[in-house]
Amino acid sequence: MRILIAIHSPFAMWRIPQGHVECLRRDFPHHEWRHARDEEEAQRLIPDVEVAFSSQVTRAQLASARRLQWIHSPTAGVGSMLFTEMKESGVVITNSRGMAADTMAEHVLAVTLALFRRIPEAVRSQTTRIWAQDAISALGSRTIAGATVLVIGLGAIGSAVASRMARLGAYVIGIRRRVSAPPADGVAEVVPPDRLADVLPAADVVVVAAPHTRETRGLIGPAELRAMKHDAILVNVSRGRLVDEDALATALVEQWIGGAALDVFVREPLPPDSPLWDLSGVLITPHTSGFRPDHWDAATRIFAENLRRFDSGQPLLNVVDKQAGY
Repeated sequence: MRILIAIHSPFAMWRIPQGHVECLRRDFPHHEWRHARDEEEAQRLIPDVEVAFSSQVTRAQLASARRLQWIHSPTAGVGSMLFTEMKESGVVITNSRGMAADTMAEHVLAVTLALFRRIPEAVRSQTTRIWAQDAISALGSRTIAGATVLVIGLGAIGSAVASRMARLGAYVIGIRRRVSAPPADGVAEVVPPDRLADVLPAADVVVVAAPHTRETRGLIGPAELRAMKHDAILVNVSRGRLVDEDALATALVEQWIGGAALDVFVREPLPPDSPLWDLSGVLITPHTSGFRPDHWDAATRIFAENLRRFDSGQPLLNVVDKQAGY
């Protein structure tokens, strides 16, 4: 069987290391391995492969992939692959959901605490050697204990966030489609997506952890931002397109909300002319919340387990519902 590894990026952290490619070749010598280091090479190599270990298969690549049966993504998000032709095809997609849940939950805690404890202001003051005690105390510090945290999406990431927030004393409200599903640890209340407007006004922190689907695109727009508390914090670790960035910039300038911690954006890298860079209430991280120290060990381990299952005809792990989008 021919297998294509096509995990490439302009950024080194998101490129599979060569050592992990060689490890897969060594562990599965009965397969023929191909490694594409860019889009053009992937297009050339994909026509006769049965399996693709790839974070992106384009329309053109799918049209060329005459024998493709299964795609495994090294990340949880697969929304960019769910174009019409893919959804209508017989190609199975699996992903690596859950792999980065703990890492991303810790990131959410870190940025929430940073904004609550005015760490960005302290860092700015440090660079100019100003003792800004009065200025920072005038802004006021806050605690997670006693705060209401709204987690939008209770998959692996949202559930990990909810558990940690609850253990620090927050009252956690979760939003998910399947309200009747077993409760996530630490979630005091679960409501469906159509009740978002009802619960937004109560939240001190709003964490966006839902998958990117047709239904969630633009989930947080002008109306939702206006419904939030004037000092509420928005944290987005999902996908940029779930938040209307223009509306968010306006909300921050006009102080509809208190601040935002953003790890994902509509365009990445975030363009230098984006107004978000210069807003004092924004904490920007460059899409790093999901990267863990052993990231590629974990990603290849999940794929290897699924490849063993694929070889032996067993059910695959983490099969994506292509119609639902996750």
